[in-house]
Amino acid sequence: MYACGNLLLDALSPQDIALLRPSLEAVDLPFRHVMEDTNKAIEHVYFMEAGVASMVASAHRDGEIEVGLIGAEGMSGIAVLMGKDRSPNKTWVQIAGCGHRISADEFRRAIDTSRTLQRALLKYAHSFLLLTTHTAFANGRGRLEQRLARWLLMVQDRVGSCELRLSHELVSIALGVRRAGVTTAIGAFEDRGLIRHGRSCISVVDRNGLEEVAGTFYGTAEKELRRFAASLMQNPQPHRFKD
Repeated sequence: MYACGNLLLDALSPQDIALLRPSLEAVDLPFRHVMEDTNKAIEHVYFMEAGVASMVASAHRDGEIEVGLIGAEGMSGIAVLMGKDRSPNKTWVQIAGCGHRISADEFRRAIDTSRTLQRALLKYAHSFLLLTTHTAFANGRGRLEQRLARWLLMVQDRVGSCELRLSHELVSIALGVRRAGVTTAIGAFEDRGLIRHGRSCISVVDRNGLEEVAGTFYGTAEKELRRFAASLMQNPQPHRFKD
């Protein structure tokens, strides 16, 4: 979705980025790296620059299902921003990448110091919560093929490439369905010329076709995210920092 960097960090004022900069640490984000664990104190807030993270809700008896995606447009640690120290959900890296992180304590100090910083991050939190709302709606009302099409589109938005490094197992966790059902649906999409798939890789061939399949389940949250991005980037700040 974005050429480089993290949208939130890139768009902050020089005064607000100065509050974060001394505590920001550049990090690689390997596959399955856990950013937040279920009901455990959040130690760091992450700002992704490449890759995709998945927020997953779980119940011991009923398994896991994805409720949100994070890429270079956003951040983890919404609970910290809201004044909490933990979340019932787990957030982990689904597609490897990189970014920056800051300790939760330093992050709290920064947002307590600057209302403009807090306001900018709360705007992102609003768009993220809208995404989780529409994910719940899609999970409850959408057919598997509609949910799969929507999810592939959302991942592609964040990766910025037609090549998605995804296994059937990851897709099944994200959608909360059996792996056999995912394999069948992916095969049907390939037969229709919407995608190609190989070992741990799905290539989007016909994005417009995927949007048609997803229907109204895709688009509303994305429009809000674009409005949010546009509001931040009207006056981008020339303060890219080096480590």
